[in-house]
Amino acid sequence: MMKKIAARRPPLQPLADGQVWRMAEAILRVTMVGKLLVHYKLGKPDAIRVANSINSITTIEKYLKTHKAVLV
Repeated sequence: MMKKIAARRPPLQPLADGQVWRMAEAILRVTMVGKLLVHYKLGKPDAIRVANSINSITTIEKYLKTHKAVLV
């Protein structure tokens, strides 16, 4: 009997300045990464203006993982 091997997603890369992460209905642009916090913009792909936000690195990584984000 053959074992089924699940397709594995590549591990998330560490956050860096200028990264763009694409999700199903949103785009997250990383503007600046510090020791503990990340400055980012999270909005729809066709949005004209998007607010700047700040959150911890671990929170952003969890968010990207749960929403199956892909680095563009």
